[in-house]
Amino acid sequence: MLVYNTLTNKKEEFKPINPPNVTMYVCGPTIYDYFHIGNGRTFVMSDIIRRYLIYKGYNVKFVMNLTDIDDKIIRKANEESISTNELTSRYEAAFMQDIKKFKMKAADFYPKATKHINEIANIIEKLENKGIAYNVDGNVFYDVGKFKNYGKLSGKKTDQLESGSRIDINEEKKNPLDFSVWKKSKEGEPFWKSKWGNGRPGWHIECSAMSMKYLGETIDIHAGGNDLIFPHHENEIAQSEAATGKEFAHYWMHFGFLNIDKQKMSK
Repeated sequence: MLVYNTLTNKKEEFKPINPPNVTMYVCGPTIYDYFHIGNGRTFVMSDIIRRYLIYKGYNVKFVMNLTDIDDKIIRKANEESISTNELTSRYEAAFMQDIKKFKMKAADFYPKATKHINEIANIIEKLENKGIAYNVDGNVFYDVGKFKNYGKLSGKKTDQLESGSRIDINEEKKNPLDFSVWKKSKEGEPFWKSKWGNGRPGWHIECSAMSMKYLGETIDIHAGGNDLIFPHHENEIAQSEAATGKEFAHYWMHFGFLNIDKQKMSK
């Protein structure tokens, strides 16, 4: 069986790490709103691939995360004058109802970021101990310059990214491309206690921690929409492989957008 691997930009023979077992992680929704059918396309495509692997005789362990803390969630909860927990519970329930309408097979695990703060903090601490993450007054950043293969998934070069960077200038960062793994809490925001102070995890580190917990340090397939290749999946690779010294995922699979009249379906 051949699969197209975004990491190598070619079709490759599918060879699981531990046949007939297959580990598969798919980036799920940020539960701050209803998902639209463009989002649904990614979920359905991952379900089709999983079902086909089962049909071919593989035992597939399938994990889809739910992002239940980030800027969009905090903003929407504040707009509605409710807690982030109340907001995310509402849209988690809606998500589960909608995937039933799509007749998708339920994931083996739907881990949520807020339930894995310890696992996330452990990875950040590993990166910090290796000199790859640095703390600036409670904000912890990943030092992109310390990972020599940064850009290997997207094909982007760090010098080109820096010269064409539209990233807001942040005086705390050593490099504009450095990204947050732990964010210092602002007044009125939800927070968790850590050695760096009160704060919350960055988006990218959440998926690394949950993938490793449920599927191991190296997995067979990591999947998601095309829009996640950079920076989300690129950053997942950088932080995961820097922390463990192992390849994060053997096959990267990305799904195209749902286009209507040559425009991407979006909210």
